Amino acid sequence: MSTQVPEQVEDESSADTETSAAQQARMEKKRQKAEERERQAEEAESAAAGEDTYLLKVFRYDPEVAGKQEPRFDDFHVPYHKGMTVLDALMYARDHYDSSLTFRHSCRQAICGSDALFVNGSQRLGCKTQLSDLEEPVRIEPLPHQEVVKDLVVDMEHFYDQMESVEPYFQTNDLPDGELEEQRQTRENREKIKMSTRCIWCGACMSSCNIAAGDNKYLGPAAINKAYRFTMDEREGEDMKQHRMEILEQEHGVWRCQTQFSCTEVCPKDIPLTEHIQELKREAVKNNLKFW
Repeated sequence: MSTQVPEQVEDESSADTETSAAQQARMEKKRQKAEERERQAEEAESAAAGEDTYLLKVFRYDPEVAGKQEPRFDDFHVPYHKGMTVLDALMYARDHYDSSLTFRHSCRQAICGSDALFVNGSQRLGCKTQLSDLEEPVRIEPLPHQEVVKDLVVDMEHFYDQMESVEPYFQTNDLPDGELEEQRQTRENREKIKMSTRCIWCGACMSSCNIAAGDNKYLGPAAINKAYRFTMDEREGEDMKQHRMEILEQEHGVWRCQTQFSCTEVCPKDIPLTEHIQELKREAVKNNLKFW
């Protein structure tokens, strides 16, 4: 025998849900108004004290908000002190004005690569970029061509997948464990690949690349640079070098690069990414000539 829920009970449950949602919406509005009043009070205090301030225009978006919150820019007037970086300013805005402001950061020393942002129209590391080097208002956005998770945080999964696809590690499948020997590297070879090892996986180069923006399967400058690091390493076995070159020569590999140098311009570690890609193209040509 089936049990039917009385319509009156269903109506009451629906009404309770609507009431709860309305209460949450009102509480959120009150919280935002309170934070706005606090922000205005602190800005007034800074102005009265004669402190220098920088105006930040920060991209805000939370796709999980009911009704799909529309992207917008919020203004933050941040007191400036000598040596202040974009990341410092964002942390101040979060800690003093709006605790919901979301962005990634970790080491604050340009090593982890987690705080790559789009600042005043260019890819930069927040912890490395001095406010004093920027024109006001300082416009801060998430990396372009990436899916926004929230505010300044983007989904990096595709970027990591591309890096992994070039198999960025040494492989010694051709020798049994008992016969493995120390693999030494000459100083000259180390010097050759040194710059390629400086990559911090920030994604700035991939975000700046027009080819990557239109071709989701393109390996991208970061992954190709990582492949360069191993392909040009004299400790890499010939079989693995051949295997890696086959990965790079596929349709969405090195030949998709159009030599625009945009990746090289934005790299926070000054890696000559475009030059590395061109060198791999030359290596591919030489490799194929062997079979003619």
